[in-house]
Amino acid sequence: MEAIANENELEERLSEPSGLDVEAAAALDGNVIVLGAGGKMGPSLVGRMARAIQAAGKKHKVIAVLRQDAQGHFQRLGSGVEVIETDLLEPKNFDALPDAPNVIFMAGRKFGSTGDQPLTWATNAWMPGLAAHRFRSSRTIAFSTGNVYPFVATGSAGANEETPPSPVGEYAQSALARERMFEYCSNRYHTPVLLFRLNYAIDLRYGVLLDIGEKVFRGEPVDVTTGYVNVIWQGDANSYCLRAFPLCGSPARILNVTGPETTSVRDVAERFGALWNKKPVFTGKEAATALLSDSSRCTELLGAVEVSVQQMVEATAHWIARGGATLGKPTKFERRDGAF
Repeated sequence: MEAIANENELEERLSEPSGLDVEAAAALDGNVIVLGAGGKMGPSLVGRMARAIQAAGKKHKVIAVLRQDAQGHFQRLGSGVEVIETDLLEPKNFDALPDAPNVIFMAGRKFGSTGDQPLTWATNAWMPGLAAHRFRSSRTIAFSTGNVYPFVATGSAGANEETPPSPVGEYAQSALARERMFEYCSNRYHTPVLLFRLNYAIDLRYGVLLDIGEKVFRGEPVDVTTGYVNVIWQGDANSYCLRAFPLCGSPARILNVTGPETTSVRDVAERFGALWNKKPVFTGKEAATALLSDSSRCTELLGAVEVSVQQMVEATAHWIARGGATLGKPTKFERRDGAF
């Protein structure tokens, strides 16, 4: 992956559909509605889907539902995208939403969860229940997180889809509650559902690699207590989502979505240091466990990722060195108590 010069180029890369994406879009049976599209991944995912549908010669729309398109991101995506601004915490607003045979649920709350737990639970548990009931006749990809798993041995392949959940902290607990709401409706109404357990998507403006790289660049210590992570390029995660509709089932199915590598935090910091001729500073000692997901099922069903960790590190290093924009939202991947 070549260096990316600016945010416009970044958005172009993240939303550019692959040939496999276009094939998947050609098989869609109607519109796609994306609930909670205003987050970090929403704009590029909506854009990628709309472009894939257009390239496939279909007339379907992508309907992006969010609280407010304050920056006008979605309005710039063109005629293949319909924008609906509404508060999904208000039950009556679901009645006004159009039907669609394909639903992606992306709404969620992580950062600031510890400061307002009731809002976290309302967003991550109650709102999904409203959405699952409203779209009980639609096949649904529900975004979730690897945080629902327990910490596992760093030498293992990671938690797989059969690993029993054991969430640490209220954010992770509420994320499991979100899953249970979709599972309940899948069981009761035979809704085809896929629980899309995403673990650390990377965009040059946010993510674990940015967190590590910024500390190395500024000469700040990198905490290696949580010494290993999984990451995936956001463009690859977007592609997996677009192509995952055929995997929905009832009872709800689960898919771990992340890169195939178990990545050492120390090694990543040293790679950044080598690129900038800086010596990283470390604190802590690698614990025997970490939050890791086994994505082998995803690779088997949907194919390999296109962007490697090394490519992401190099692109992130270039972005940081040139003063590229960031979202100012550290992942807090170092936290082991579930407090975000």
